[in-house]
Amino acid sequence: MSSAPSSDTLTSRLDRIRSRIAESCDRAGRATDAAKLVAVSKFHPASAVEEALRAGQRLFGENRVQEAREKFPALRDAWPDLELHIIGGLQTNKALDACRIADAIETVDRPGLVDALSRAGDRLGHLPALYVQVNTGDEPQKSGVPRADADRFITLCRQRFGNRLAGLMCIPPEAEDPAPHFAYLAKLAHEHELMGCSMGMSADFETAIEHGATLVRVGSAIFGNRPAP
Repeated sequence: MSSAPSSDTLTSRLDRIRSRIAESCDRAGRATDAAKLVAVSKFHPASAVEEALRAGQRLFGENRVQEAREKFPALRDAWPDLELHIIGGLQTNKALDACRIADAIETVDRPGLVDALSRAGDRLGHLPALYVQVNTGDEPQKSGVPRADADRFITLCRQRFGNRLAGLMCIPPEAEDPAPHFAYLAKLAHEHELMGCSMGMSADFETAIEHGATLVRVGSAIFGNRPAP
């Protein structure tokens, strides 16, 4: 897939995505700002994030704690209302750094990470917002708590984190219709009285919004093809 033409700027792509989000919310009978855009900036330089910030975007997603730590502190100094979500699989030994730098961690998926985040919260005196990642397709190669364990694990997280548990997140299997996965996640969140549903990416965020997404994670449709890491 070729890169976007130079005349197709990051700002124009960002505007189109925002318009599509608002239109999708409207079609679903929701407020036009019911779903927030997480601009996924992984592997892209700080200059690209800065361009998005100048265009009014404030919420970003990064997969790797180390990359986020290199890019975002200086940007946050200049834009104090910047919000950063960690959206990639999180190693337990990175939990403390993630809690220091992030406003939300969307990939809580195992008891060992729950313990590490609890220790980090005790040390720092605060925790970011937390989302449980559910492996809605039960794919062995993918992070996330399996469906069969989801209720028990969400209850555990509620007991440990209280109102810092903000919602659920999923990444449906690539080869399947994402709609049933989004519907399942929204139903699970409702059953556990959680408001947040982080679901939907560049190819399917409009479907996710129809099923109740409150966060959609869009990267390539805004920033273009990812540079080699």
